[in-house]
Amino acid sequence: MQRLIKILFVCHGNICRSTMAEAMMNAKIQKYYLEGIFQTDSAATSYEEIGEPMYYAAQEILKKHHIPIGNHCARRITPEDYERFDLLIGMDSANIRNMKRMFGDDPEHKIFKLLEFAGRDEDISDPWYTRNFDLSYEQIDEGLNGLIEKYID
Repeated sequence: MQRLIKILFVCHGNICRSTMAEAMMNAKIQKYYLEGIFQTDSAATSYEEIGEPMYYAAQEILKKHHIPIGNHCARRITPEDYERFDLLIGMDSANIRNMKRMFGDDPEHKIFKLLEFAGRDEDISDPWYTRNFDLSYEQIDEGLNGLIEKYID
């Protein structure tokens, strides 16, 4: 039997990409009966959006794909998150750099960019700036599919 893999999805503000990844992963967990394998949360590397709900355009793209949104409230990563989670998955290079700064590098090799699981060393496009939530959704979906494939026997 596999042990529970605790995943923290991380982006700059925790209102777009990381919340989308968390909701999308939770939908996949339910769809494929993976409740005993994965557990998720999300957080920000900044303080800017703390306490805010998921950005409305992120909610809209998830609704378009019939993904439950849940009741999100943005939070910032904490030093304790490094111990609480098995995987800390950033959406872009800046997220990775900020997490490594906070956690004192990555001694246990828990920090990854999401698209690494799809075999690509690329960033998830930030829809806050690009306004292209469809592209971000597709990139996140690709990364999540690779993540699931990597950890499912």
